[in-house]
Amino acid sequence: MGLRDFLFGISWGVHPDDHKRPAADQALRVLPMPRHLYVPLLQHAGRPAKPIVHEGDHVLRGQLIATVQGNVSAPVHAPASGRIIKVGEIPAPHASGLGFPGIVIETDAEQRSVPADLVSDPFALSPEQIAERVAAAGVVGLGGATFPSAIKFALGLRLKVDTLIVNGGECEPYLSSDDRIMRDCAADVVDGIRLVMRAIGAGQALVGIENNKPEAITAMKTAAESFPEVKIRPVPARYPMGSDKQLIQMLTGREVPSNARAATVGVLVHNVSTCAMVSRAVRTGMPLIERIVTVNGGAIAQPGNVLAPIGTPVQDLIDFCGLKAGHEKPARMVLGGPMMGMTLPNGDVPIIKGCGGVLALDANEAELPKTTACIRCGSCVNACPMGLLPLEMAARIRKSDYKAAEELAIDDCIACGCCAYACPSHIPLAQMFNHAKGELWSREKQAKRNERIKNLSAARQARLERDARERAEAAAKRKAARAAQQAAEKNSANSGEASA
Repeated sequence: MGLRDFLFGISWGVHPDDHKRPAADQALRVLPMPRHLYVPLLQHAGRPAKPIVHEGDHVLRGQLIATVQGNVSAPVHAPASGRIIKVGEIPAPHASGLGFPGIVIETDAEQRSVPADLVSDPFALSPEQIAERVAAAGVVGLGGATFPSAIKFALGLRLKVDTLIVNGGECEPYLSSDDRIMRDCAADVVDGIRLVMRAIGAGQALVGIENNKPEAITAMKTAAESFPEVKIRPVPARYPMGSDKQLIQMLTGREVPSNARAATVGVLVHNVSTCAMVSRAVRTGMPLIERIVTVNGGAIAQPGNVLAPIGTPVQDLIDFCGLKAGHEKPARMVLGGPMMGMTLPNGDVPIIKGCGGVLALDANEAELPKTTACIRCGSCVNACPMGLLPLEMAARIRKSDYKAAEELAIDDCIACGCCAYACPSHIPLAQMFNHAKGELWSREKQAKRNERIKNLSAARQARLERDARERAEAAAKRKAARAAQQAAEKNSANSGEASA
């Protein structure tokens, strides 16, 4: 632990080389419009959007092309004007490279947009009206979680949170898209922060920015100097400082309980890029159809940040920034950062709303060290920001004892990768834990399915028994009725004979 970490009371996390410069210092560039955009229908937490366009339709930039489904969902809009050439499977923004429901747009040269829906004074809107405009614009968390923002607004308002935490940490190595938006669009970020505060009823906003971003800190302080309720708070540069629970504790001293939401301790967390998009959506009505993406890595000739439409293939971004001489292709492509991002099978995968970066790594960066046996040094325990016991969980997982790993609170793992980074034996701990959580989820799903089948079977048996009982009772009633009728007829016949 360094002196800085000791002074701030930080005993968790790791401090990898950030590799953010020179990309972070290059002026923002705009990507020329790609010929085709591949727009996924699921770019958010919850259910996928439902397409409302058909092949052959012409759409405008910003036009609604897929509507929400269910309580947790977000609409999808056309990132560019053009013709719909496919509604079906597209390359998934996932390491598997499997098919994924989406819409393919062949862009045109005109790039006409839907009319703007301007609001002269957005602060005159009610919290509900702000949330409605944000929901209609398809705004989701741009820090990676992609939870629909308007739903978080409603949660914050209902639970009466007092503080908005604004995440400007961007602790992942190589990435600098949030840094760039704070430098270039600080006024928009602060405007969005104030709108979110109004939407959730918070009295103050604490903006946490890692202290390795001095230009962003200066720009944000300047933009917020007229708004004392918005406080800029530099925090130590340490991974994963950008994780919600860690940032909340650093800025407020409040600890979010296990399996609880941040709102339960009176705070709500939004990303700086999300806040900038909230400002745009509320003031102009323009939906979330583009974002800043960091293009970085040892194989990139001109690393930097690029404003690109949602649905842009990764290869288009790499081609735009170029590869260094001697690199026919990257040794590895990653969607996101190196700690929590996904290795891509090819460059056909499109960027989505929650994608902050595309990495093209060279052979040295992509080389994986050889894994050796665990020496039980405890480095992973010291690094874990959630206070877990990675080496003990890994020992259980090796024996396929997933229940024991669950008892060690594996569900609290945030998949940050600190344990694997700190491990001198280079054990892929994060991958092991993701596999175990997937196995536990699968078993829980199967257990629920078995319980549902058991309940349905029990209900069917009860129904059959009830039907049999009702049939028997009905038969008994009919038999009794016939007996009564026969007795009555006999009595009537006897009475007639007596009268005669």
